[in-house]
Amino acid sequence: MLNSNSNSILVSEKLPLFTKMAYGFGDIGNALVNSSVQFFLLVFYTDVALINPALAGSALIVAKLWDAFNDPIFGWISDKVEARFGKRRIFMVTGALPLAGATVLLWYVPQTSSSVILFLWIVLTFIAWDTFWTVTNVPYYSLCGELTEDYDERSSLTTWRMLFSVPAFIAGAALTPVISGHFQDKRTGYLMVGILFGFVAALSLIICALNIKEKPQKKIVKKNSNPGEVYRDVLRNKPFIQLVSAYGLCNLGFALIKTFMAYALIYQFKMESKVPVVMVMLLSTVAVFLVPWKIVSERLDKGPAYAIGLVISAVAMFCTFFMPGKESVLIYIVAIVAGIGFSANWVFPWSMVPDVVEFDQVRSGEQRCGLFFGIWGFVCKLSELLGFAITGWVLQLFKYSPNVAQSEFTLFGIRLFFGPVAAILIILGAPLLFRYPITRAKHQQLRSTLKADQV
Repeated sequence: MLNSNSNSILVSEKLPLFTKMAYGFGDIGNALVNSSVQFFLLVFYTDVALINPALAGSALIVAKLWDAFNDPIFGWISDKVEARFGKRRIFMVTGALPLAGATVLLWYVPQTSSSVILFLWIVLTFIAWDTFWTVTNVPYYSLCGELTEDYDERSSLTTWRMLFSVPAFIAGAALTPVISGHFQDKRTGYLMVGILFGFVAALSLIICALNIKEKPQKKIVKKNSNPGEVYRDVLRNKPFIQLVSAYGLCNLGFALIKTFMAYALIYQFKMESKVPVVMVMLLSTVAVFLVPWKIVSERLDKGPAYAIGLVISAVAMFCTFFMPGKESVLIYIVAIVAGIGFSANWVFPWSMVPDVVEFDQVRSGEQRCGLFFGIWGFVCKLSELLGFAITGWVLQLFKYSPNVAQSEFTLFGIRLFFGPVAAILIILGAPLLFRYPITRAKHQQLRSTLKADQV
């Protein structure tokens, strides 16, 4: 319950520009790796390693079961750690090089006809990569809620992160086919992608960790709660459930768009040579509209502003179902309009999680940023992996054959899931956000309550 001091006015907490830039720099390598994985990993499996798409998708889902325990538990552990170097930064530094090595293995598949060996290889290499991704990135993302407590400054910090991240994400989408295509053997090309991007991911995390300072944690009352009780507390946090449900639906829709995009452009729209162009156009629009969405967030509450972005992107993607099966300028128009909407998905949700953490802290007396970002990371990665799996299953269901002209039946399946299915998933989250309860005024009350409790 909010106390009598909850209406006091708090001074805005501005972060130094250097801190925002150093924090944003840490996401450069993450974005390169994430972009290449989201857009091209399934294409690498099906069209280069020639793995059955349903087998590849199923293997990725099995590997992702590890995240049901991995992300939340590590987030909970990182909240309890005490280290002179910083309880978040220590993991970013020590996990950076293992992450680079695991990224290399992700883009290597042994040449064998054994489905069992291929299935196990995908499962084990993805688990290794995903584990070190969790070790480095859950602490990194948690810093957003701990570097500042200000409602709008968190949007600013997230925007700065995305100003580094989105260009790197664009570079990953554009450079992956360029690098892999530079080699006569595409297996070698994709392995080089893993080596280069893995190195950059490790380097950017280390540079970030060495150039930011974690704030001393404030003295707060702690309960002797076990992980089971903690997770039950999370499930009772209605704002978090609303936010993570909306984001999970949207991210699944976006994942389908990213995984089906190469197939749609190559086979449906006959634009194989333009795949990097369309991807860069979409993601460049995302980058250009980061700052405008931040400005919108200063005039509207984050929830409704985020919902407006989802509606824009969903409408644009739904229209692709009705486009002709040939190269058309309409594809570029859709990429721009969808990019405007998707830009909101890069700004708002990541800055809203720390607000939920404070809502939880008022109720529980504990600061559990790592736990919440761990669960958030699980939902994020699960939705992306469901995108991979669904794509693999759909391609198998609709009789996809790699590197040949597709039947009308196959093209219908690609068009359906690239457009209407993805759009419906995205727009389903909008009602949850229009009614999102943590407004700017509510957050001011939360901060006032926490400040009074810590006196």
